[in-house]
Amino acid sequence: MSDQSLASTLRATLSMYDMEGPVREANDRLWTALAQRLRKGGLSVSDALDRKSHYHAVWSEPDLIFSQTCGYPYVMELRDRVRLVATPIYEFKGGEGTERASFVIAHEAHPGRTLEDFRGRRAAINDWMSNSGMNLFRAALAPLAKGQPFLGSIMVSGGHVASIDAVRDGLAEIASVDTVTWGLLEKHAPERLAGVRIVAETPRGPGLPFITRGATSDEELALIQSALADVIGDSANAAILAALGLKGVAILTDGDYQRLDDFRRQAEEQGYPTLA
Repeated sequence: MSDQSLASTLRATLSMYDMEGPVREANDRLWTALAQRLRKGGLSVSDALDRKSHYHAVWSEPDLIFSQTCGYPYVMELRDRVRLVATPIYEFKGGEGTERASFVIAHEAHPGRTLEDFRGRRAAINDWMSNSGMNLFRAALAPLAKGQPFLGSIMVSGGHVASIDAVRDGLAEIASVDTVTWGLLEKHAPERLAGVRIVAETPRGPGLPFITRGATSDEELALIQSALADVIGDSANAAILAALGLKGVAILTDGDYQRLDDFRRQAEEQGYPTLA
């Protein structure tokens, strides 16, 4: 292993899906199992996940050994600053293999049944740099927009669960939410989905990848990938994986994620460069 790896304790985050309760407990146990294997391989890694740092800032930190990022920030900002480890395969609807869509949702009492029915309405997104909340939503609306604003207004909720809450509470009429978040709520907190329904599914693209710092060597990367595969393949971790809805991982390339930027380019070509 490199001198940099051994000089200090490397940290990990799993903030993308870390809702309190069984999911957070499973993330802790997943990291414990992974950390044990990384230490056996010679890496000095933290005992616990970092939940104090802002998830976006951590992605570029030089002491990051393991995290998960959104695909759109990866292609737009992080390509030269992190390395791809693997892409999760989830059991939830709204995707197959490493491919994930977003669910466009509305209040169950809203009369709209298609995306066109929400022209001029107020939308909620979690973040302007979100693939599931913004980029895939834009890709779904671009053919309908025909070069003109489609939505009446947009509110930034700060998170997918908050976007669901905004639709249920009448603060927005439509939202684009991550299908893994939706699946985790269906599994662990179905009451949080009461009052909302799925209107449409966006185009699909590669899901949120696990990443490590850009300075990670090829040898270290292979160790992380092997350790992760070992954790997922260990039957002793079946309950952890079930809680996370995690079926496996696949190793994708930077080129595989280019498709998320292609959605942006295609929207621009259709005269809809910005979600509006």
